[in-house]
Amino acid sequence: MSGAVPVTVVPVVGVGEVEAGDDLAEVLSSALVAAGTPLEAGDCLVVSSKVVSKALGLTWDGAREAAVDAATVRVVAERVGEGGGLTRVVEAVAGPVMAAAGVDASNTGPSGAVLLLPSDPDGEAVALRSALLSRLGLPDSAALGVVLSDTAGRAWRAGQTDFALGSAGVAVLDDLRGGVDHDGRPLAVTARALADEVAAAADLVKGKADGVPAAVVRGLDAGWFAPSADGARTLVRTGPGDWFALGSVEAVRGALGAAPGSAEALEVGVRSVRPDEPLAARVGRVVALALLDVPDGSVDVGVDEAAGAAEVTLGADDPYDLGRLVARLEVAAASESLTATVTGRAPTSVTLALT
Repeated sequence: MSGAVPVTVVPVVGVGEVEAGDDLAEVLSSALVAAGTPLEAGDCLVVSSKVVSKALGLTWDGAREAAVDAATVRVVAERVGEGGGLTRVVEAVAGPVMAAAGVDASNTGPSGAVLLLPSDPDGEAVALRSALLSRLGLPDSAALGVVLSDTAGRAWRAGQTDFALGSAGVAVLDDLRGGVDHDGRPLAVTARALADEVAAAADLVKGKADGVPAAVVRGLDAGWFAPSADGARTLVRTGPGDWFALGSVEAVRGALGAAPGSAEALEVGVRSVRPDEPLAARVGRVVALALLDVPDGSVDVGVDEAAGAAEVTLGADDPYDLGRLVARLEVAAASESLTATVTGRAPTSVTLALT
């Protein structure tokens, strides 16, 4: 898999609004023919997952929060947003880890209903590829790829980009390990996320506001096409290889019994995205988290918002419970980016400053 060759990206225009039950292969093929750019062997068609969801009728009539819950395997991180609603980054039923399980309320058509992602994006890509091959009169062995794309943010990077949610007929990973670079040095870790690069390239001509739901990427290496190529779900890193299975805040809270997405997390309260959130609210969550597993403990809190400091006095008749309560509060403070410092001790109480 090598060689520098020109790659062309062609938008699929004139598609119109896709509705439940539409034959997406026919809709997209007809649009390409009408535009004078019919699909050819060697092409990779990148289709927004949104139009696939529309054609499948994957609308949700209830509350958006309930849709997110239904499309979630596990919660990775959660915050209260500027408007007060709860935003969660989750492992979605569709596969990837992303905000709100990919449940979308933008460009969803006249009804304004939210859309769910397909539960099996690779399967939908396989079905669309088969339908396209049938329309073109080509065998399953033909070099034709289909990528279902979606949009997501990335850790440590601002903004969003398109990635491969589902894939069929084209390699999703170009594994260069074991080869050498241009200078002859061994490549030990390099594996290109090929399907993601194709999806991102297609988005340059699709656009979120232009009503262009698909694009043809033409000129890819012939060696990248194979009807038995792995699907995009193989690109998702979860399980033992996932170094970031929880957000840093959620890892601390989870260790203290308030795992993200749980009733205990809601009981304690969820951290806000607001940088100016009152200190009293943050300290309140710290105390609630500390008390979560020490029900016989007592607490007295004083907060000086102007000074940006709080004083917390913890009490328990049992020395063991008191020690646990202090240790839990010191750890809980880290989940709110606060530091707890012991400032006073008595037989049945300990006072700490939170800053």
